[in-house]
Amino acid sequence: MVNQAGKQSGAQGPVPDDPLLWPLAAARLAMDSCFWWLERGPAEQDDSTLSWTTPSTVALELATMRLRDCSQTRSGQPALVCAPYALHRALIADFAPGHSVVQSLQTGGIDRVYLTDWRSATPDMRYLSIDSYLGDLNVAVDEIGAPVDLVGLCQGGWLSLLYAARFPAKVRRLVLVGAPVDLSIESSLCRLTRNAPEMVYDQLVARGGGNVRGEEMLRFWSKAPNRDDIVTALQRDLSDEEGAALLARFDRWNAETLDLPGKYYLEIVNRIFRENQIASSSFVALGRTVDPTDVKAPVFLLAGLDDEVVPAAQALATAGLLGTPPAFIAAASEPSNHLGLFMGARTHAHAWSRIAAWLRDDLSGVLARSA
Repeated sequence: MVNQAGKQSGAQGPVPDDPLLWPLAAARLAMDSCFWWLERGPAEQDDSTLSWTTPSTVALELATMRLRDCSQTRSGQPALVCAPYALHRALIADFAPGHSVVQSLQTGGIDRVYLTDWRSATPDMRYLSIDSYLGDLNVAVDEIGAPVDLVGLCQGGWLSLLYAARFPAKVRRLVLVGAPVDLSIESSLCRLTRNAPEMVYDQLVARGGGNVRGEEMLRFWSKAPNRDDIVTALQRDLSDEEGAALLARFDRWNAETLDLPGKYYLEIVNRIFRENQIASSSFVALGRTVDPTDVKAPVFLLAGLDDEVVPAAQALATAGLLGTPPAFIAAASEPSNHLGLFMGARTHAHAWSRIAAWLRDDLSGVLARSA
């Protein structure tokens, strides 16, 4: 999830700018390495060595996640932050003071905040599917107490939208931040994911013993993110002592990767990116075909004007797919790249304070104006 320049040795052309381009990265990595087989055992699944910014307890231990409870009180409307499950750990949502989604929501008056801390896939998780993650998300929501305010970040965004369409009564409000939903809106990621042969993805999963290895994905980038890349993402000067500590923390976070279940990964490549099943209202979630128009809850969309992973046009196009009345759809765009939507100091000071205020608003005035 970082902007990293450079070329892989022996590869043709430049590598992508951001590890959230993992479907493309997987394809390029598999083709460039000629499908050589790794002779090693399963990767160790140790917990992160990085501490959380916000104090939390583990409310639930599920097959796919730890549900983290960051709440300051036991009462009030709960918000569940659905972190992306792509390459890096959920610390992207609670990175550092001034760079934390959880903290910004709390500062904005949201006292009950929960977070999906997704697990790295172990060999026995290789057959988990999107349904597995939706099912555990449903268990988490029931544990918290529906209805919840669901805050989906990047690929946690399309998962949150699927959940809200499958269980509309359990979601009071929905926030989608840099979320790829309508993949008919062109981007380099969409084009290259569709153009890669299907066998490329199958081989990548096979080489991982049924999973997609995060460390292998990270090796696709031959050079670490440079200082300018991280300054752009964090939206602050890193020249002082505090900045140096943030830089070191970022490097450690970037080096800690998650493995993905092979079945889950292939479903995303084919059903989400190639077939665009969410936008075409043909996605079957937990036994039922879901339609984005089933989502009628108030929705807030946040896009990055400099986001090359999920272009602003793609992130904001979701508004046209929903059943939510236009008066209850709020949209904002920030001068931010993709990672800056979740970690950027400026984005937290402006957009996330607005999101927190929107979650607290009773919206009765909007209803009166739209009548």
